[in-house]
Order: sequence, then C-alpha cells, then structure tokens
Amino acid sequence: MLAEIIKIVFRFIILVAIQVLVLNNIRLGGYINPYIYVLFILLLPVRIPKTLLLVLAFALGLCVDIFSNTLGMHAAATVFLAFCRPGILRALAPRDGYEAESSPSMREISISWFLLYTLIMVFIHHLALFYLEVFRFNEFFSTFLRALVSTLFTVAIIMLSQFLFTKPKTER
Repeated sequence: MLAEIIKIVFRFIILVAIQVLVLNNIRLGGYINPYIYVLFILLLPVRIPKTLLLVLAFALGLCVDIFSNTLGMHAAATVFLAFCRPGILRALAPRDGYEAESSPSMREISISWFLLYTLIMVFIHHLALFYLEVFRFNEFFSTFLRALVSTLFTVAIIMLSQFLFTKPKTER
C-alpha cells in the first residue's frame, strides 16, 4: 500500500514537471497543445474513492494552473475529467469487471482498451479546457478542431510513454 502511494506521488510530481517545464512550451501551428499531465488521472486505481479522485484532480489542475498562470482552467477541466471517469470506466468495463486493486493501464488490461479509454478521457479534458479558455461559441469549430488535434497528439505521447515506461505483464 505504501509503495503504491509513493508511486502515485512520484507520478504526480513527474507529470506536472514534464508538463510545466517542457510541454507548456510546445505549441505547434497554434492548434496543438499536448497535455500529458492528464495521465495521472487516467492511471489512478479503479476503486479509488470518488471524493479522493476529485481532490487529487483539483490539486493536479491547480498545480498546473499555478505554474502556467491560467487562473483555474486546468483545475476545472481536470475536476470535470475526474467527475466523468467513473462513468467511462463503467461503460468500458471488461466482461469480467476490473480486478480489485487494478489501475486502468496497458499492462493491466489491453492496448486497444487503453487506447479507447485514453482517447475518450483526453478528448473530454481537452474539450472542457479549450472551451473554457475561449469561453464563447463564436469560434466553435476552430476550438473543436484544436481540441481534436491536440487530443490526437496528446494520446500519441501518452501511448508512447506507456510503451517506453510500462513493463509487460508477467504471467504467474
């Protein structure tokens, strides 16, 4: 249990640092903004209490907001993502359900399931974030395109990181 908590805290610090120090400086063509910090919410254990999930999401978004000077937009988007997460996990649940202590990752389930889960979750986050940033519907289609393209780029980075840093599941 303690090892899992240390791993979660380490993941939080690393993802915020990567986001703030590297990825916040990437803006390709004015449309692509990668936000890999959402991986923290994606990889939390399935059975995490909803209140703790929302508090962790708020803390994550607030940390990114503080370093990015974005006045709560990331906090709002990550809390919305955390709010949607249990429903999405229920909708995508495998036939046998989830194991008690599992995390939704490529190692625990399958690559195709994780890709679909990541696409849905990141797209929800990006839609919320970019529409909060614009805060009007005059630019509906350009904001939607920006969310879509940024989602694809972010998902590519997340999948690459999962392939590089996740050990394959060993059969017992």
